Amino acid sequence: MFGGVRKLTRLFAVVLLLCSAVVVLVPGSELRVRVRLADGLITEEVLEADSERDSISLEFKQGDGTLVTFVADFKQDIKIFRALILGELERGQNQYQALCFVTRLNRNEIIPSESMARLRQKNPQAIRLAEERRGLEQLTMSVAVNLSRAWQLSSHIHNMCSEAREAIYTREADVKYWLEKGVDGSMFEGLPQTTELPSLQPCHSAKDLWQPCLCTYNLRLEWYPCLLKYCRSRDSAGKGSSYKCGIKSCSKGYHFSYFVPQKQLCLWDEET
Repeated sequence: MFGGVRKLTRLFAVVLLLCSAVVVLVPGSELRVRVRLADGLITEEVLEADSERDSISLEFKQGDGTLVTFVADFKQDIKIFRALILGELERGQNQYQALCFVTRLNRNEIIPSESMARLRQKNPQAIRLAEERRGLEQLTMSVAVNLSRAWQLSSHIHNMCSEAREAIYTREADVKYWLEKGVDGSMFEGLPQTTELPSLQPCHSAKDLWQPCLCTYNLRLEWYPCLLKYCRSRDSAGKGSSYKCGIKSCSKGYHFSYFVPQKQLCLWDEET
């Protein structure tokens, strides 16, 4: 009887703790979170976990209409960013332009997919603020990735980046790591850099729309579950144990720089 009472007491304590949290761990696979973007606008992030493929996706629309998608592939330790940017039709661009950036997924960047699949929030209408604002990460994407061979890196790349066929980029350091792992090097192609072409300018300084230049693109994941929180309890014998009792949320910005054959492909990177 007393053992049952102790279990109920501990359960009641856990419920109280979880109810005080913004987001709790319960069964599920999709989480919709309202967040405030840097420009002050409110958007909805959709976070989904796929336990079978061991992956997490996050998607939201920016104030300018750009659709940003992020995928963490835990099986391959790879993360993928895709941006579908609305084109400037009056300047000769297509309806939208797709960009894909592929790089290695480091440990403790985001919670595991099985934990993500159990997240729910107490108040879906609340506007969430990340507990930790992580620093801006600078990424020089100096290598192009061939879409038809990219399945060796991750099965997610073909589905995510098919519309960005000529604009899939990664870092030289990542390529070196993957080659050491036995990946076919024919999927990679080095892009021109300023050391090879001293006349290569940043796109915001280039005057000719058809001139090659170095483009930059910035995005920020305003809210995502970056770490699991653990609480401690003691049994009747005084022995301590820990259990998952919530998550820590983070915000992180990314600054990508890469070569484009013409400024027309980088019209957002202009001097104002």
